[in-house]
Amino acid sequence: MVRIFFCCCLVVLTQLAFAQQSGFEFFITASGAKLMDGEREFRFISFNIPNLNYIEDEFGYQQAQPFRLPDAFEIRDALLSARQMGGTVVRLYTIPVARKGAHPESPAYVLGPGAFDEDAFKNLDLVLAIANELGMRVIIPFVNNWQWMGGRPQYADFRDKPHDDFWSDPQLKADLKMTIATVINRKNTLTGVLYKDDKAIFCWETGNELACPQHWTEEICRYIKSLDSQHLVMDGYIAIDGLHVRNESVKESSVDLLSSHHYEGDPDKLIKHIRQNLAIIDGRKPYIIGEFGFLSTSAVQQALDFIIEQPIAGALIWSLRFHRREGGFYWHSEPLGQGLYKAYLWPGFRSGESYDEQNLMALMRRKAFEIRDLAPLPIEVPQAPTLLPIEEVTHISWQGSAGAAYYDLERAPSTLGPWEMAAYHLSDADSQYFPLFNDQNAIKGQTYFYRTRAFNQAGASAYSNVVGPIVVRRLALIDNMNNYGWVHHLRGKVSLVKGNDRNFREKTTRMEGHKSAQLTYHTPQKIQYCKIYAFVDKPQKGLSFSFSAEGMAAEPAQLQRKPINAGSNDYGYWDTVIYEGPPPAGKDFQYLHINFEGKVQISRVEVFY
Repeated sequence: MVRIFFCCCLVVLTQLAFAQQSGFEFFITASGAKLMDGEREFRFISFNIPNLNYIEDEFGYQQAQPFRLPDAFEIRDALLSARQMGGTVVRLYTIPVARKGAHPESPAYVLGPGAFDEDAFKNLDLVLAIANELGMRVIIPFVNNWQWMGGRPQYADFRDKPHDDFWSDPQLKADLKMTIATVINRKNTLTGVLYKDDKAIFCWETGNELACPQHWTEEICRYIKSLDSQHLVMDGYIAIDGLHVRNESVKESSVDLLSSHHYEGDPDKLIKHIRQNLAIIDGRKPYIIGEFGFLSTSAVQQALDFIIEQPIAGALIWSLRFHRREGGFYWHSEPLGQGLYKAYLWPGFRSGESYDEQNLMALMRRKAFEIRDLAPLPIEVPQAPTLLPIEEVTHISWQGSAGAAYYDLERAPSTLGPWEMAAYHLSDADSQYFPLFNDQNAIKGQTYFYRTRAFNQAGASAYSNVVGPIVVRRLALIDNMNNYGWVHHLRGKVSLVKGNDRNFREKTTRMEGHKSAQLTYHTPQKIQYCKIYAFVDKPQKGLSFSFSAEGMAAEPAQLQRKPINAGSNDYGYWDTVIYEGPPPAGKDFQYLHINFEGKVQISRVEVFY
């Protein structure tokens, strides 16, 4: 009973804490071509954050499908990152809809006509509560034109109707209206504020890149206005790469705001198309660039300079990902990004050097302040990271700090010290979905405590929490396939491979071998256990293993094979196979031989000794 009472009090206190924090005095309104925050013009340069309310990139090897809901740490990190870059507005992707044939563990907000997942919507409550706290506004599109995260095709699938009937079928329009009404009239479980009264919502958007007829836009916009007269409504028509905003929407009184998306690749074409949209709108309504990207830093600067000079209210580049709760970041290859671009990570890292991530992020920050006629604020010292529980010194991770460039990790024999450096200048953007650090210099039999802190150009954070005591029972050779440095010997056709990372759970460094090739690893002491992460394009033998001691013939061994079937998906994922187990008993094996039985890519080798 006491525990129940305490939990209830905690929930009430949390609600009160959020309810007392709101960073806004006014709703955003429209005046001619301008957006207004009270009596001040409102302009912005910021980011799309498509994962803000729904993760589509969870590749941590603990689940077959890549979807889950973000937690409070992740949402806060995302919004803090955008705010640190001078952003005041972000755009999430859509209200996710359950897909036919999806993995049963895949979450969704809309489960069917008029059926909604309360836990998912509590996640959106959290987005808005933290947005209010941090002074960030959020654009919420109601439906997606595409199947990603579910959208128009899925509403039609619920009723077994053709997808294009979505624009005209009364039943399908009624189904969408049930979702719209549920969202607009929802009462936030954390703040107690109705969504239609929440000033953190910048505007409602009819949807993302909707290939809709004008009559549909007018009907849906008028319906939104009938439920909520306080928020702006933005037309989500598919005005992309030369498809222009529609004059009919400029004339329609229920449409407050126009936007267009741009992925032309050529900044001169991008600017030409924006000029054509400006001519259509002719100063009658505010206009924003809802998405743009996959451009060089020089081209982005040219586009932003043009946008700032024109009567354009704002621009949102595609796209930003944020820190992951288990450590590191979420990663997302952009299929339309010429095989080069990934979602950006703040403040930019060497992992994004090929698309000039560090300079691009610095540029975005300068322009975010420039469009507001402000000098850039000083970079903030990062907040203390959180060191995650450590089961053994071979797998150490921490929850990163927004804006941190690197981390130092320290160890000590007790909480009182003396502290010594275990590693310095560690990047949490060097490894995708694996632990961030292996303390190979720890001493077996010793007991350690660990702590870390974050750094950027402004200075060092406070220290993290201390984790320990950790008894060192084994060490590990861990090869992340960055180079050939950990391989003792290789034979046959073996090569380091990069690119097409989406097919390989976003792992950016891999080693590919063909049939009869072999990798050999050597440890300084007896091998205790092995774990190998591999990718296969289709069912096949994959890998086989053998072990040997100095000067002895290799002895075959069976490691447990754990497949993670990618199933039906939109990205062409290869199947993942994890091999693990000990060597044969009775001998002091120090050599692991990995034998390729077909075309396989390996992303990580862990050899414990």
